[in-house]
Order: sequence, then structure tokens, then C-alpha cells
Amino acid sequence: MTYTNSIFFLSLSFLLFLGQIEAKRTQFVTCGSVIKLLNTDYKVRLHSHDVKYGSGSGQQSVTGTEIQEDVNSHWVIKSATGKFCKRGEPIACGAVIRLEHLATKKNLHSHHFPSPLSGNQEISAYGDNAGEGDTGDHWTVVCKGDSWLRDDSVLLKHIDTDMFLSVTGRTYGRPINGQLEVVGVSSPSSSHWQAAEGLFIHPSDFNAKAQSYIHTEL
Repeated sequence: MTYTNSIFFLSLSFLLFLGQIEAKRTQFVTCGSVIKLLNTDYKVRLHSHDVKYGSGSGQQSVTGTEIQEDVNSHWVIKSATGKFCKRGEPIACGAVIRLEHLATKKNLHSHHFPSPLSGNQEISAYGDNAGEGDTGDHWTVVCKGDSWLRDDSVLLKHIDTDMFLSVTGRTYGRPINGQLEVVGVSSPSSSHWQAAEGLFIHPSDFNAKAQSYIHTEL
């Protein structure tokens, strides 16, 4: 890890620590929050890193990891391209979002390429200049009720291909040894995701300039 990256993650950790002291809990997953997504079927967190697929699109790989503390499992919740969602606003069920990988600034993405291990639809991380990508970055949040609740599992359905974000249970060898294959599938099996650890932003109760945070362990 470079000196710049070390400073960045130390700053993030300090912000999370402050949030733990100052915040009150919110029950919703909100726009602008930085979260880890836990696949509740396989108990792995959605993960990416600067390692490209050796087949398919050749784009940055996306996997599932059992390691809870890995900083490469942080994702920023954003609105669809060209749309706006207010920071701290609850994500509505049926909303279209993007998930930007915090460390590499690429968006969770899918397209018509086969995945490396199972031949399902490939999931990658894509985009440049802090998350500028295309329509392949858009996901619908499928959940019950009005908004995405932190304690509930949701489905993430890819807009362009109608595939659900899922995990196969197959594991990679080097250089991502032991990490699980993440894919797109047509039926929502092994496709349940829950907001786990992270920095959850909610609107301030006091004034427009204040911003409150909550935090669970990384």
C-alpha cells in the first residue's frame, strides 16, 4: 500500500471512529453511505481489487471474500448516471443505483461475457475518473416495503441484462486464492445481500451543514 493510500485509509478509519461516538443509529441504507455487502447465502463480502480477469472482458475482477476486515470490500452507494440522490436519503425499494468500489473508483458492472469458473454472466468493476462508466453499472434494489432496511436482505438486479448479483461457491486460485466467484444469474438463488459494516450517512436533525454518521466494525 502506498503512503497516499495509507493516509487515505487512516483518515477514513478516523472518520468512522468519530461517527461511532457522535452518531445515532438509522435503520435505512442511504445514498452516499460506504458499506460492505454480505452475501447471506455464502457469508462472503462483495470484494474487488486491482486484479484483472485473465479471460472474458479482461476488466477488474469482483469476488467474494470471507475476510471481514479487508478494506477492498467497501462500496459507495450512488444514484444512476445522470440522476441525483441526496446524501443520507434512504434508498427506495425499486431504486436504480450504482455501487462504486471505494479503493479503485470503479463501478460494479456486468455485461454479456462468461464468468471464469462457472460460465455464468461475468461481474466486473468498470469505469474511469471516479466512477464514470455506462449503463452496465446500473442495478435495481429489489426489496420489500418502501426502503432498503439495514437488517433486511435485498436482491440486486442488473438493468441491462436482467441478471441477479450472485455467488457460485467456486473458489479462485492465485492471485486471488480462496476468494469466491461472483456472477450474474437469471434466477435469484444465492443472491441475497445485506448491508454489513460501513459508514452509514443520514440527514442531520439539527442543521443543513451538520452530517451524522454511524459505524460498525470494519
